[in-house]
Amino acid sequence: MPLLVHAVRALARSRAVGLVVVAAPPDGVAEVAALLDSHGLDGKDLRVVAGGATRQESVRLGLAAIPAETGIVLVHDAARPLVPVDVVDAVVAAVRAGAEAVVPAVPLADTVKRVAAAATPGAPEPVLDTPDRATLRAVQTPQGFLRDTLHEVHEKALAEEADGGLPPVTDDAGLVERFGGRVVVVPGHEEAFKVTRPLDLVLAEAVLARRRASDGF
Repeated sequence: MPLLVHAVRALARSRAVGLVVVAAPPDGVAEVAALLDSHGLDGKDLRVVAGGATRQESVRLGLAAIPAETGIVLVHDAARPLVPVDVVDAVVAAVRAGAEAVVPAVPLADTVKRVAAAATPGAPEPVLDTPDRATLRAVQTPQGFLRDTLHEVHEKALAEEADGGLPPVTDDAGLVERFGGRVVVVPGHEEAFKVTRPLDLVLAEAVLARRRASDGF
């Protein structure tokens, strides 16, 4: 089963989610729609729209496809196909409780070093300092937002880009931070990892095998 199908189903399992919008490659909208239709989504509303050249643009285009009356929006990475439904529900619950922006995150297991750029590519990088990892978190998705907050920061970012301003950020919570909003963290889950390397696929297959064996996932 394609990773995208797993990612969409992970969101659709939540009772809090009524609509899933997928931002597909501009030339692959029909193909992605047919792929998802062939696997079914348990009766959830599904829309596939053409994405953009950047993550930020794709989120903005996806947001435009959401009905105006929708008050809470989740933004999820298709590369995180195994996020447990409990994490999705926790993010939604935190927004409903009053937060304007919520991210799931997990503590770091490794010590982190801040480094300076190497003098030449491949050369050793000088260490600048060692941040206290107790104050650091590895951020995951889905990230949750009040619809109006997310719309507002994307409009501001679009205006900034037009004026030759700052480059796009790597997540939507970063946009909220950039424009003075408050972001809070809820516990994430170790199984909500991002599948970007061959080793991640091996781990994802192991997680799926364990789920199938334990609960018929």
